[in-house]
Amino acid sequence: MPEKFAAPDLAALAALVRDARVGHFAFVEDGQPRVLPIAIVTDGAHILLHGSTGSHWLRLLATGVPVALSVTAIDALVIARSAFESSMNYRSAVLFGSCATVLDQVAALDLVTEGLIPGRVVELRSHSAKELAATLVLRMTVDEWTLKVSDGWPEDGPADVAGSAWAGILPLRTGYAEAIAAPDLAGGISKPESVLAMLDG
Repeated sequence: MPEKFAAPDLAALAALVRDARVGHFAFVEDGQPRVLPIAIVTDGAHILLHGSTGSHWLRLLATGVPVALSVTAIDALVIARSAFESSMNYRSAVLFGSCATVLDQVAALDLVTEGLIPGRVVELRSHSAKELAATLVLRMTVDEWTLKVSDGWPEDGPADVAGSAWAGILPLRTGYAEAIAAPDLAGGISKPESVLAMLDG
């Protein structure tokens, strides 16, 4: 279905990564397929991911093995007049490349935090040396990628259009319902601007 493949657009890819928040990295280890689901953010034309230095798979990715990254966001259900034509509106991308350890770890972690919770970095203390030592941050260099977008209406045939079944789209609504304070939060601490902005968004 070539009509669903969009022209490579970094802004569209960044929006997809922001909305999906999680990517699935596929790679091969000892001849066996592996998949690592992990939070991702964009850094220009690159992808940032991070986790524990104790993660065997993350350390394997850091060696530069070939990876394929899949990212998908569902935007709506397409409700057709037949089960055959019913589908989804979605955005998906598949990226091919390899990962390497990020040298400026603090800057990269700040990008990850801002990518997931905009405005949060200025509200937090600095990373401790122990935290940095326990964290592995990788940057994926993308050699090739495709973006696929499905955003149409039901494609029912004339006979079904003339029928009595309802058809349309059911947009998926996502967001944060409420901010629930930690049970050990000290009294008098109000919700920060970053959290309020996400609730409003």
